[in-house]
Amino acid sequence: MSQQPVLLPYADPGFVADPFPLYRQLREDGPVRRAVIAGGLEAWLVTRYEDGLSALSDPRLSSDIRDASDTRLLRQLPATERESMLRNMLRSDPPDHTRLRRLVSKTFTARRVAELKPRVQAITDRLLDAVVPVGRADLIEDFALPLPVTVISELLGVPVADRHDFQRWTDDMVRRGAEPPDPAVVDAAWQQMRSYLTKLLDAKRGRPGDDLLSGLITARDEEQRLDEEELIAMAFLLLVAGYITTVNLIGGGIAALLAHPDQLEKLRDDPALLPDAIEEILRYDGPVNPGIARFAREDVTIAGVTIPRGATVLIASAIADRDPAQFPDPDRLDVTRRDNAHLAFGHGIHYCLGAPLARLEGQIAIGTALRRLPGLALAVPPGELRWRPGGLRGPKHLPVTFAPDGQVGSQDR
Repeated sequence: MSQQPVLLPYADPGFVADPFPLYRQLREDGPVRRAVIAGGLEAWLVTRYEDGLSALSDPRLSSDIRDASDTRLLRQLPATERESMLRNMLRSDPPDHTRLRRLVSKTFTARRVAELKPRVQAITDRLLDAVVPVGRADLIEDFALPLPVTVISELLGVPVADRHDFQRWTDDMVRRGAEPPDPAVVDAAWQQMRSYLTKLLDAKRGRPGDDLLSGLITARDEEQRLDEEELIAMAFLLLVAGYITTVNLIGGGIAALLAHPDQLEKLRDDPALLPDAIEEILRYDGPVNPGIARFAREDVTIAGVTIPRGATVLIASAIADRDPAQFPDPDRLDVTRRDNAHLAFGHGIHYCLGAPLARLEGQIAIGTALRRLPGLALAVPPGELRWRPGGLRGPKHLPVTFAPDGQVGSQDR
């Protein structure tokens, strides 16, 4: 294995649009590779499926960013709020993670997600009602973005009228690219988000409702409950994670199907394939790219390569999910693929709590769009699509055209 880290060129639009040829080369070159990732940070990429699956459950690899030897990672968080922002499930390890996840799981149940299906369908239809007569749309701004934002707002009990504010703050905090984020911009956005969430939680204490944030305020586990800082951190995590990856799943999924018209037609002809299709989209070009960060608590050997204590380890799910040792013909999108145990939602104790909601929204959004937008096609050449660089992958915009007479009557919904 080369001792020189390979550069992932996030400043190159060509790489951002299609990173998979380089990913394939990295996987073929070795199971663990040093790389320079977004913002100039160095990480060790785990590129093969079996190694990635094992690494995601390895207790020697921490989710706590404070275990990283590269202090630039911590400095990217708002200086005055680092402790608060780290007190959530995503950035904690047992026993704190166990307690936090158990408390959230008491309110974010499979039953609650299943009950959302009619509402997700109604929001989907309302958004498409606005564009169907026109014959063209930006399926990010008009559809893939407002759908999950509205769903998570209603689930958490956040006024939908406030969504533009928290979208703007979120964009400032999680923007990724070739350059590191501006700490002053991140700090200002977090202060605004924190102030907003503090006031919202105070209001719900006075007038609790049947929403997730009200449930988190009262959730208990053997006399343990979320303290104020944990509540704010958890509300932030659920609000942000509850929509931003789903935007990319829907938008990126439609883009992938448009690039593979045979698969699009197969799915349109047989909607029963939707659950398998969503799993295949997540495997083929998932919304987290290149993968999931961990930090070595001690020297860790993976596939014969020793990774030093404090190093950032990137379990590269986007690379591992195209490992031919696990997935036959992995570079082919196949909506009929079965036995599709991808790593897009992680694995082990940190497996994405919101995965059932993301799957539900993806199935309803993509299935309804294909049904209601006949003749769906890109309005620009594929090479003109622009993708978000680093970390969270998806098209920035998705301009499309379709037959404007594709509107269906309410009796068909």
